[in-house]
Amino acid sequence: MAIMMVLDIPGGTQAQYEQISLKLSNGRGLRKSSDWPVPGLVSHASGPTESGWCVVDVWESEQAWTRFANVMVPLSQEVGMPQLTPRLYPTVNVVRD
Repeated sequence: MAIMMVLDIPGGTQAQYEQISLKLSNGRGLRKSSDWPVPGLVSHASGPTESGWCVVDVWESEQAWTRFANVMVPLSQEVGMPQLTPRLYPTVNVVRD
């Protein structure tokens, strides 16, 4: 079952997000699903909030998200990103073009 992952990061910055993106993709950036270091990403969006940064992903499964988190979390610590506390939700509907 697909899951939604919502990650509000108070104090997180676009610069930190971009550093992580470059590290995850060997300098290419995360522009398409094949740029991601693990399979299973359905969609990804990120942007600034009033208090920091937010990421919203849809993953094919919680296991796919966990594989990604195992790669991403150490990189987020490396760039000084504040503590990450993802919220996972089951999906009812995922629309793909």
